[in-house]
Amino acid sequence: MRRRMLQATVAAVAVAVILLGFPLAFFGAQFVLQGEADDVQARADRLATRVDRRVDAGEEIPDVTIEEAVQGAGNDIPASVYVQLPDGTLLRAGEEVTGRAIRTATTSESGALIVVEISYWEAYWRAAQIVILVVAAAVVAFAAGIVMAVWQANRLSAPLVYLAASAEQLGSGQVRPRLEPSGVEEIDLVAAELARSSDRLAGRLAAERQFAADASHQLRTPLTALSMRLEEISLASDDPAVQEEARISLEQVERLVGVVDDLLQSSRQAQGGTTEAVNLLEVVHQQEEEWVPTFQKAGRRLVVDVPPDYQVLATPGALAQVLATLIENSLKHGGGTTTVRARPSGTSGAVVTEVSDEGAGVPDDLAPRIFEREVTSGAGTGLGLALARDLAASDGGRLELAQRRPPVFALFLAGVPRRLDPRVVLPTGTAVPSRRRRRRR
Repeated sequence: MRRRMLQATVAAVAVAVILLGFPLAFFGAQFVLQGEADDVQARADRLATRVDRRVDAGEEIPDVTIEEAVQGAGNDIPASVYVQLPDGTLLRAGEEVTGRAIRTATTSESGALIVVEISYWEAYWRAAQIVILVVAAAVVAFAAGIVMAVWQANRLSAPLVYLAASAEQLGSGQVRPRLEPSGVEEIDLVAAELARSSDRLAGRLAAERQFAADASHQLRTPLTALSMRLEEISLASDDPAVQEEARISLEQVERLVGVVDDLLQSSRQAQGGTTEAVNLLEVVHQQEEEWVPTFQKAGRRLVVDVPPDYQVLATPGALAQVLATLIENSLKHGGGTTTVRARPSGTSGAVVTEVSDEGAGVPDDLAPRIFEREVTSGAGTGLGLALARDLAASDGGRLELAQRRPPVFALFLAGVPRRLDPRVVLPTGTAVPSRRRRRRR
């Protein structure tokens, strides 16, 4: 949509500039040339009037009279003037025009011939200046139209981008988007309906999860009691047939327990993830408050370098656990200052969060298997990094060892698009208050 809006607006501006600019430039140039020709005729007429006045009075024609016709008025082009009086006297003034000229000749009432001419190319240059001015104005108008088109396209497409992101989150089971008014009535109507749908879906999912938990509890308790009863029957009876039936029944109960577990697990997986738009700095600050005292006791520093406007798509609890694992790993195995920094990754809008320290780094023999379970340098269980990698993968991200010495662990997560103004509409993932949900039911 954004591209089509840009193309349509730019095309409209281009058509307007072409339809108005080209005729304006052409007729402007013609107007200038015609104006210069009219000015030459006016000079000749004025000079003819003055010459007639002098001839009728029997006076000589002073040079200043002819010079006034040469110079014209204001910013007129200097002319070459030729006057032939009735008695045959020739008078000339101004530089002779060579080449093409705009020329006019008139005969006064006394019979004097007056010729005034100017250089055609000087008049043509003045017309060309008008054309250049019109072209420059057209370019400025076209550039202004493009800027306006980009602004308008961003203003209209940004709400749709975040609306689509919220719809995608809602479809995957992430029922906590918050949409702010965009100023476009139609988009706001869709956003309001999406918010109501998210509230209804949140209530339904909450009811389903509660039912799953209740069903699990209610089924496990009698099945466990039944298993114990069958075991008692098997132990209390000496009849092989009874023992065999008790054993078969016990196996059936165990299979039933397995089926219940599988159904509950499938139900949880079908509910989708819980990723949402999270402010990265808020999660990092939580970890900073938790770990700074521990680092101070160890005589080390924890430094945070995360811009405040970075938004990532993640599960808040999982993201906090991954960061806690990396920080704890740096505290146990690293040295010096531990730094947590974030920066953009590529052009897709992803954000990479790096946790590094000034320690000796990861041994070469351990680096390829650092995220495998039970792989450890001897100071841990070997499960922390493996679990952190699984948590990152569940949110659609990845956890890597970006550098061995000094060690740098990089957590890559999808980010909310930043090329559009996030203040227009941003599904920040703020939970809908439970009281509001109860009212709407």
